[in-house]
Formats: sequence, C-alpha cells, structure tokens
Amino acid sequence: MTALYIDADACPVKAEAERVATRHGLRMFVVSNGGLRPSQNPLVETVIVPDGPDVADMWIAERCGVGDVVVTGDIPLAAKCIDAGAQVLKHNGEALTGANIGNVLATRDLMTDLRAADLFRQGGGKGFTKADRSRFLDALERTLRKAVTLG
Repeated sequence: MTALYIDADACPVKAEAERVATRHGLRMFVVSNGGLRPSQNPLVETVIVPDGPDVADMWIAERCGVGDVVVTGDIPLAAKCIDAGAQVLKHNGEALTGANIGNVLATRDLMTDLRAADLFRQGGGKGFTKADRSRFLDALERTLRKAVTLG
C-alpha cells in the first residue's frame, strides 16, 4: 500500500502533505531528529530518530519503495529513494526522477564547491513562496494518484 514519507527537518509543507494524504486515506510518516509537534491524525506517524548525520534519511531510504512517495529537499536521499522505486518530490513540487537526478546531484556538488571556494557566496537560495506551495500541492496530488496505481 502506498505511503507518504516526509523528510521533516526544515520541511515547509508538512501540513499541506498531511491534508492531501488524509484526503487519500494514506499512511504518512513524518521523520525527523525531534522538535516536531506530533499530529493527532491517526494516519500520521511521527518518527523521531536518534541524533546523527543522515539518520532520518537512512530511516526513509530503508523503508520506501515502489508505490511510495517521498518529500525531501535532500538530493542524496532523493537519489536513494528513486533507486528504491519511490517517487520523489521537492518542497516546491519539482519531481526528482531517474532521468534528472544525476544532473541535480552534479549541480548540488558544483554549488557546494563554489560556496566553499568563495566566502562571499554563502547562505541559502531564494525564499519559499506561495507559488511554490501551490505547485507542491498540485504535484503531490498528481504524484499520489499515480503512486496508488503503482502500489
């Protein structure tokens, strides 16, 4: 059965994902290192993993598979989930697939190197907008419908 996995650390669309998952009657796992208020929704399980690098990512990657949907901004985690057969969305609704994950990983690595080489090129990118939230909701709805047919 299809499940929705949320890489919850710094995820701006947890509430939106919960609404969509609930509408579809799907189990949702909200995975983080802590600091989240658990949902009262019986379909939502808050998973608190021990502190440590990539522990939440490993928890998700070990459990997701064909027919599941993962929401993450973590590109290496996305690559593992795609390899496991899951469908992956970024918080802005952008789909990460087998066709584009290689380029996305390469760009991520390049940007990491550029930031490390230029002390003035620090900090995050553009802010999260209402348009990003809207794109995410639309993409999640379409992706979950597709995933249910696969799962």
